Amino acid sequence: MSRVVAGPRSSLLWVAGQVLLVATGIAAYFRVRGLTESSLATAQAHARHLVGFEQALHINVEPTVQAPVRSSAALESVANWIYIWGHWPVLLATMVWLVWHHHPQFLRLRDSMMVSGGLGLIVFASYPLAPPRLAGLGYVDTVTRTSASYRYLQPPAFVNQYAAMPSLHVGWDLLAGITIFCATTHWGLRVVACLMPLLMAWAVVATGNHYLLDVVAGVALVGVGQAVALALEARRDAASRAEP
Repeated sequence: MSRVVAGPRSSLLWVAGQVLLVATGIAAYFRVRGLTESSLATAQAHARHLVGFEQALHINVEPTVQAPVRSSAALESVANWIYIWGHWPVLLATMVWLVWHHHPQFLRLRDSMMVSGGLGLIVFASYPLAPPRLAGLGYVDTVTRTSASYRYLQPPAFVNQYAAMPSLHVGWDLLAGITIFCATTHWGLRVVACLMPLLMAWAVVATGNHYLLDVVAGVALVGVGQAVALALEARRDAASRAEP
């Protein structure tokens, strides 16, 4: 289990600085994401191309995954609950726990999210993609159908409706899961860490918010972010050892 770092870093001032930095990064991410929204026609055209590509690869699983959810109110509620409450609430709770008890893992998660988030914004701007629920291909928006308040709580200026590719819902949950697994030896928390990204991968497809390839792209993107974060961590460790 990781040890809490002693010294100046463990001060409330350092924690407050990290909270401010992360909050600024999140606000900038959503603001830039909102400004890069493209037209519905372009986003739907890209959606048709992507679905055609998935069909050519025989991986067009979205109808199969969503079918049970559309016919079961209980499954729909579970999928919606995971999609809504299994992302930002989980990420924020994880970061609060890490910033207070596991500084190295917090810094790793912070850096990997910032790198992958920045790369994600480039993809959002260069390849607007309508999610299944807005593609006009027969998919159902289960979140709006039974949890409309969730959509209303998202300020339009900060939300890009055509930012389906990549799925950072899955990608960032994967980063959080990896970080939790590395920060603790508690078997319960490790089980949760392993299940989080798997459940979110199911939920984003089942609710009509992402395609399978969005999930694959999200995982690939956070892999790059994690690699950069580990490199930065190695540099910090080297600099720390070099200090007198």
